[in-house]
Amino acid sequence: MMDASPHNDMTPEPRPENWLLRLYIAGQTPKSLAAISNLHRICEQHLAGKFEIEVIDLLRTPELAEADKIIAIPTLVRRLPEPLRKIIGDLSNTEKTLVGLQLEPKHGHLLDG
Repeated sequence: MMDASPHNDMTPEPRPENWLLRLYIAGQTPKSLAAISNLHRICEQHLAGKFEIEVIDLLRTPELAEADKIIAIPTLVRRLPEPLRKIIGDLSNTEKTLVGLQLEPKHGHLLDG
């Protein structure tokens, strides 16, 4: 769907509602693969095209762990929107992940009870 604003020059401008998520993993372990899959599913369902995911494999670039003070893996870091948030684990619990990201589920409820 195209933006109907007169300033649309076919180059999308960065929007403040875009999310920048960085997922730190260590190799292609089952837990790392689950975290990647779960993050993509959650983003597609709840952020619909308003996200960018960076996957950082600490086996290849261990020095990058220092920037976000990573102490466990997998760890998801929400860099934008601020404030920075971190979630440790494979993101298999969607509701906990949404709460951790401070993101409302599409259906308007976070947790039952």
